Amino acid sequence: MGSKKTVFSGMRPTGRLHLGHLFGALENWVSFQDEFNCYYCIVDWHALTTDYEDSSRIRRNIKELLLDWLAVGIDPNKSVIFLQSSVSGHAELHLAFSMVTPLPWLERNPTYKEQLRQMEGRDLFTYGFLGYPVLMASDILLYKAEVVPVGEDQSAHLELTREIARRFNHFYGNVFPIPQAKFTKVSKLPGTDGRKMSKSYGNAIDIADDADTVRMKVMGMFTDPARKRKKDPGNPNICAVFMYHKIFNKDREEIEMINVECRRAGIGCVDCKKRLLRWMFEYLEPIQNRRKEYEKDEGTLNDILIEGMKKAQEVASSTIVEVKMAMGIGIGV
Repeated sequence: MGSKKTVFSGMRPTGRLHLGHLFGALENWVSFQDEFNCYYCIVDWHALTTDYEDSSRIRRNIKELLLDWLAVGIDPNKSVIFLQSSVSGHAELHLAFSMVTPLPWLERNPTYKEQLRQMEGRDLFTYGFLGYPVLMASDILLYKAEVVPVGEDQSAHLELTREIARRFNHFYGNVFPIPQAKFTKVSKLPGTDGRKMSKSYGNAIDIADDADTVRMKVMGMFTDPARKRKKDPGNPNICAVFMYHKIFNKDREEIEMINVECRRAGIGCVDCKKRLLRWMFEYLEPIQNRRKEYEKDEGTLNDILIEGMKKAQEVASSTIVEVKMAMGIGIGV
């Protein structure tokens, strides 16, 4: 793949993606495709760390995730798109790393403690859940990724991968690069109720939502709570609809007009939402059309994952041979 640096990123198959995923990650993934060697992985082993009791939806969710990726512009001709469990090296490297990763590193992981609190009542006291950062390190380092895209609030996740790589290299030689975080520009898009967009909050607009569903969700969006009637002045700075305008609306003059007129009650919330919908439909229509085309042809979806698996497996196998040689195990060592 030439002299380009390698990027790795992945997502768990937990269902359809929403606009928060699009503007929080996928837009950046698409932009990386001409600059880096991109490995984009559907991390289905990771889905089992929290959903091991009922895995019946994972296969369906894999398809939904893949459709969303392809719809927004992740290109199988530019990126390696594959399924984590189809490449055995992820599990093998995870096992190798588990031999050298100190238990206290995992126990003090702030994300582990936070998720235990958030998912109280579920039986998550398993090695798989505790050890997911080791699997994440394996995902990244299996392809010797030098660059990992993260938001600024996610840098702690990558730091444990870097520590595992350093520790392995200390014991067995300089096998792995120390991956660097690529802090990505993130357009923060609130949910329809103003909170963080999340499926669990029921406030998400999905990438795959049809026009009628998008219209219904947008027309029901929360605005400035102090603006109970059209004649009441509003504050666009605390209005989710105005935040959407700043992302979707390409007419800077219209945005400024809305900003001014909202503050003096010159424009109502219904009109503001209708103006937003025009811009959202213009942006989302080609994405949704691509999704519908791919949805018609499951054979193409399978072919994309099979071809991605082959490309990923070639690199992964080479890394596993090198790891076994370094650790002094395996046939012929």
